[in-house]
Formats: sequence, structure tokens, C-alpha cells
Amino acid sequence: MALLVGVWPAGTPSAQAADGAEVQIARLRYPGGGDWYCDPSSLPNWQREFQRRTGVPTAPNEAVVTLDSENLYRYPMLYVSGHGRIDLPDAQVAALRRYLDAGGFLYADDNYGLDASFRDLVARLYPDEELEPLGDGHPIYRAFYELPGLPKIHVHDGDPAQGFGVQRHGRLVIFYSWSSDIGDGLEDPEVHANPPEVREAATQMACNVLMYALTHP
Repeated sequence: MALLVGVWPAGTPSAQAADGAEVQIARLRYPGGGDWYCDPSSLPNWQREFQRRTGVPTAPNEAVVTLDSENLYRYPMLYVSGHGRIDLPDAQVAALRRYLDAGGFLYADDNYGLDASFRDLVARLYPDEELEPLGDGHPIYRAFYELPGLPKIHVHDGDPAQGFGVQRHGRLVIFYSWSSDIGDGLEDPEVHANPPEVREAATQMACNVLMYALTHP
């Protein structure tokens, strides 16, 4: 699969990849009281596996940014997770909208407890758009691995895993995994004692998300 990183214009959220640097996921540090720092081993493991499986150079560690960070536009994808509340001030909501409209991508992974505040954020971010369920045939489930849909990693309330998204001018700008907990499946094996097949499912889905973000600017 050909990456489009070489043709992304300078100054967009894809500039880090476009200038030949290693791809790095940026974890979003958000206000509101939620544990934005959850699953600390998940992103380094994700980036390492992405490089090993796809051959795309990645950084060894995650970046941590806020929406007023000077280097925000260096990162092609922002990652949001946690168990608690997100409460962005209006200026940060506007900054996130600008980032997404400039070609950035937001992946939110509910770590059980994020759902209500994340949906409120999306309503503030794009009042005229909907956070809609994505069918199992969506291209994000085929971006690198052929998957039947979003895998179920942790039981939580027992609801089936569901992927949601926000389309903006024909482009998916937000992907939201609910009742799945991909981040927990990416953690070091001893953290949650997930069996290998569960960890593999989480890793394949994570690779698909990042590959989708890099190939659909």
C-alpha cells in the first residue's frame, strides 16, 4: 500500500511525515479531570509494531501535546483516551477544529468512562455533523489488515464493540472506538494479562487506524 506522506503540503498536520521524519502519534493532554495519560505502554508498543509490520519508520516513543502546543501540526494523528471527563475550553475546541480541517486525524479510544464527555466534545466541535456508526465494511477496517469490524478487547458492560466516525467534506476526520478498549490490548502483556489472540486483534486494529490516517489526508 502506497503512503501519501510524500505529497502532503508543508504546514499541515502531516508535515512530520512529509519531510521524511519518523511517524509519531501525539497523545492529547486534555483538561477536565480525565486520565489522559492512561495505558502508558500502549503507544510505544503500537508504534514499534506498526514499523515492524508495515516498514514505515516510527518514533520509539509517543509525543504528548496540548491543543495550544507550537508543534501540534507536526503530527498526522492525535490520540485521546481515558476513563474520565474531557472539558476543553472554547479556544481549544476551535484549535482542534482547525487541526482537523487542515488535514489532521483524531482517534479517540474509550477506556471505559469517556463516552459522555467525548460525545459532548464532538457536538461542540462540529454542531452540523454527526458521530455516526461505521459499518463493518468501512475502509478503516481494511487499511492494512482485512478485519471484520472493530474487535472486542475488554468486556466492560458486555455491549458489542462499535466504531463511530465524523465525516468532514467527504473525509473521515474522527474515529471513535467504543466498548472495545484497543489501548488496553496494546499494553505490555503483563498489565492486563490479555491472551495473545486478543492482543493481536488490538494491534491489527491499531495498525489499521494509523495506516488509514496516513493514507487519507
